[in-house]
Amino acid sequence: MTTDVKVPDIGDFKDVPVVTVLVSVGDTVAKEDPLIELESDKATMEVPSSAAGKVKEIKVSEGDKVSEGDLILVLEGEGGGDASGNSSGGETKEETKQEAKAEKAPEAPKPAQPAAAEAPASVTDTGFSKAHASPSVRAFARNLGVDLAKINGSGRKGRILRDDVTNFFKSTSAPAAAAGGGAAQGGMGIPPIPAVDFSKFGPVENVEMSRIKKISGPALHRSWLNIPHVTHNEEADITELDQYRKELDTEAKQDGYRVTLLSFIVKASVSALKKHWEFNSSIHPDGDKLIRKDFYNIGFAADTPNGLMVPVIKDADRKGIVEISKELGDLSAQAREGKLKGPDMQGATFTISSLGGIGGTSFTPIVNAPEVAILGLTRSKMAPVWNGSEFVPRNMLPMSLSYDHRAVDGALAARFCAHLKYLLGDARRLML
Repeated sequence: MTTDVKVPDIGDFKDVPVVTVLVSVGDTVAKEDPLIELESDKATMEVPSSAAGKVKEIKVSEGDKVSEGDLILVLEGEGGGDASGNSSGGETKEETKQEAKAEKAPEAPKPAQPAAAEAPASVTDTGFSKAHASPSVRAFARNLGVDLAKINGSGRKGRILRDDVTNFFKSTSAPAAAAGGGAAQGGMGIPPIPAVDFSKFGPVENVEMSRIKKISGPALHRSWLNIPHVTHNEEADITELDQYRKELDTEAKQDGYRVTLLSFIVKASVSALKKHWEFNSSIHPDGDKLIRKDFYNIGFAADTPNGLMVPVIKDADRKGIVEISKELGDLSAQAREGKLKGPDMQGATFTISSLGGIGGTSFTPIVNAPEVAILGLTRSKMAPVWNGSEFVPRNMLPMSLSYDHRAVDGALAARFCAHLKYLLGDARRLML
């Protein structure tokens, strides 16, 4: 009996390159064992086996491009084969452990900039797709501008290790730095940050970033460099709204969920997005048009032990406060437990980043391209507000709206925030 194992649902990704085939013909695999590694422009991912058995035939090779439903391999039987770990699959796991140990070596120094007349070698996608290296090594090589196609790996079966990248970088950058004799600029004409040996000042330790930070970092950097950010700050009076929220939350606790202020912010944001559609758009690739979206998927930043993740509430315009509250709780729990899937974090049209009870008075959230705006929230506070005859205590919520100035101007941002402020001033307005 044979079983076809295919590429599962990987979200909107199509034609994703296979960077590593983790099994060989004859290997015995268990259900959920990783079979191949894929690398898109946003993330790397392992594709697990949907069944157990012995690998009879492999249908993909490193460098191939696959999409959902494509055949990966054929398994024979279920739970058969040598389970003692003598197959090449066991060797692969041991090799991975050795690489993980090797990759904890100190970070390579910052690139010494080559002379202006000597252009750096190009890092080609072809070279990366054919290279035999783990996702973390690929990311490390990209950060240094090293072409993996030019490196001979010292790991098992020629696999490229972190030390290989470091040594290749040192051997190629040192002569260029010596020939240059002067300071050069970094990418896009930005002067590079000089490397500093901090160990001469005291004890230091290189701590590996979490996988989430490694993936999200370049995306945030790209957005910051490409988007002309502007941040508009506003305060909303949520005195009555928060009292109503607390009443709903008391009832919700009995049913096992919570009603937070974020549920109302999501609802109010949808209303504001409908009134000012530009905030729910994306800039067309040709740069001359806006893509107007007639759906409202709201992303929200969730703090997890491994870093920040952004789950998405789909079709938020069709859901009430209770349903949004339950979905916020479920998605937040999955994020903390590391159980979110690709589709859970895709398709957002607008994002909310709330620092909640942590603190702060304002900040500049980075727009998550291809979105054109993001709303930041900090802790609400009681403040004296003039009502025309006297100062009265009111619960004020600081809001920071960052936007892409190519799609949104300052006047429109002010109107958007004013509408949010109006809606949050009275919970009944959210029902309109």
